[in-house]
Amino acid sequence: MNLLFAVDDHYVEPMLTTLYSIYKNTGKRDYQVYILQNQPLAAHDKIDRFLQAMGMTYHPVLIDQDIFKEAPVSKRYPETIYYRLLAHYFLPDQLEKILYLDADILCINDLVPLYETDLGDDLYGAASHAKLTKITDQINKLRLGNSQADHYYNSGVLLMNLKAIRQKVKADDIFDFIQENRHQLILPDQDVLNALYSQYIYDLPDQVYNYDVRYSKLYELISEGKWTPEWVVEHGALLHFCGKKKPWQRKHLDNFGLLYAHYDHKRKLFTNIK
Repeated sequence: MNLLFAVDDHYVEPMLTTLYSIYKNTGKRDYQVYILQNQPLAAHDKIDRFLQAMGMTYHPVLIDQDIFKEAPVSKRYPETIYYRLLAHYFLPDQLEKILYLDADILCINDLVPLYETDLGDDLYGAASHAKLTKITDQINKLRLGNSQADHYYNSGVLLMNLKAIRQKVKADDIFDFIQENRHQLILPDQDVLNALYSQYIYDLPDQVYNYDVRYSKLYELISEGKWTPEWVVEHGALLHFCGKKKPWQRKHLDNFGLLYAHYDHKRKLFTNIK
């Protein structure tokens, strides 16, 4: 199973908790973990040791800065926004599939069914939170000029069909789009994904693979009482702690935050034991 992250030193600890939760809840696999970084992470040795202890292999992927010479870059649009969309430029050519995850995600059940999803000719597998935010979904589509798109997708979980992506996703197209639409973009990488490639996205169920923990009550309401927290614990796979409040900030332990704290604690104990 190929896993992809893009972090700086500030997000190493949360990423390790994400990886530990995968280790605990997904069947034994040959895990290859690729981490995009614009300079070597200070925690390189720690990451390597921790992944080895879990039977995973760490592949640091240093970004070639030359590709961004013509990219519109500013304080609002740092080059890091391009990393996940242009990951195929930096990953080994022999990789055909990889699962990108944000570092604010917790795995609570087996990821194998997600990873083995047949994307066909689609570029990505991703989930939309349209059921939760229908009005925002429509505004986003109008804002980006793709009102015919099925949904506005969240880019925090992306199952990538690298073979197809290499044929379709080009750096110049992305740079040009940002240059021409910079005033309309709110979440630049996510906006680009939706504006240029939404018609090539395989729709994943967000209640299973990208559960936004901020809206647990709303999930329960729109499912007529089915998607309760108990249901999510049994059937969900990926909890996404979207927004500014993060569960590793100890004052934010509501909405599944306590469950996150449990895995974070166990991960630290695991590190000490190993």
